[in-house]
Amino acid sequence: MSAGTRVLVLNAGSSSLKYQLIDMLDGSRPAAGLVERIGESGSRLVHTPRAGAPRETGQGFADHAAALEAVAAELAADGLGLDSPELAAIGHRVVHGGRRFTAPTLITDEVLAEVRRLVPVAPLHNPANITGIEVARRLRPDLPQVAVFDTAFHATLPEYAARYAIDRSVADEHRVRRYGFHGTSHQYVSRAAAALLDKEPAEVNVIVLHLGNGASASAVAGGVCVETSMGLTPLEGLVMGTRSGDVDPGAVFHLHRVGGLTIDEIDTLLNRRSGLLGLCGDNDMREILRRRDEGDADAALAFDAYVHRLRKYLGAYYAVLGRVDAVVFTAGVGENAAPVREAACAGLEELGIVVDADLNSVRSGEPRIVSPAFARVAVAVVPTDEELEIAQQAFALVHTSGD
Repeated sequence: MSAGTRVLVLNAGSSSLKYQLIDMLDGSRPAAGLVERIGESGSRLVHTPRAGAPRETGQGFADHAAALEAVAAELAADGLGLDSPELAAIGHRVVHGGRRFTAPTLITDEVLAEVRRLVPVAPLHNPANITGIEVARRLRPDLPQVAVFDTAFHATLPEYAARYAIDRSVADEHRVRRYGFHGTSHQYVSRAAAALLDKEPAEVNVIVLHLGNGASASAVAGGVCVETSMGLTPLEGLVMGTRSGDVDPGAVFHLHRVGGLTIDEIDTLLNRRSGLLGLCGDNDMREILRRRDEGDADAALAFDAYVHRLRKYLGAYYAVLGRVDAVVFTAGVGENAAPVREAACAGLEELGIVVDADLNSVRSGEPRIVSPAFARVAVAVVPTDEELEIAQQAFALVHTSGD
């Protein structure tokens, strides 16, 4: 077991690589950064050390291997290189863990092979995650590497909530069931919400709304996830930036048979050209709010559709939980778009869900309650910290396995 106290967290996307170096002694971040547009001529690395100004490097990184090697060089320039004895582990975000991986897992050849086998159910995400793992293992083959899965927190869904009502033999053969995603965020935020209420996670029921370009909801009963909006893939559920969320499966058949679209074209339509973008041409909530306030009808429709779906899920998850102690907003839209929070909770006063306009309008990077003191259900804003959650899980696993 390494005596180090730091964890390097890697989040490899299809054309990006985010990273944070986190010291588990005090939660500080000695360094962080982002490589974007990997494989494109304009790709660049922005590295931010704790002490000092951000440094930008534009080299046209051809692939993730080149990107991660550049990250290693930037860390080394700050005395934080991958060969540092203070580095205890590298934690990797892996989007899909299927039914097998329901907890943080030390990465072996066998584990990596299973993650690769799951590529068909996460074709946009798992390949990039695998690449990040492979490169990191090559650079530091002696260092523990830990996979933390987006699906793991949702593995506690009751079977009746995880099953789709289709032929069971077909579903089992092709691993068709509801897995859920954004699990590290939902886990971190639900626990932080309990702390905000000065209670233990086991004592509270929480509805978490993770609202970024991708968006998902979860119902967490006593620290255990019992329902979530995303399913076999991250397409199901809420209206998102470019994804449709819930749609009648018959629409797929209709678009293919009547519209003449291929399956790949429909996949692209629902994942990349739908949601807010499909409704009004923008997937940035800030721009949509600006356009709506100026009287743009398409932007108003997109906003209303987005909020309507949120309210539907809020009501449904209230029914699933029976008792709700907090509704928690997180991620880019959830943390920063006060009009979304206000509109999503409007009309739910009979459920005890009320937003205080003054509290809700305050911008802050701190966890906070934006409901009035008399409200039966706390409405809260909790900034998510998926990197810290990954680091904590990776560090705990490495120390446990080394005992």
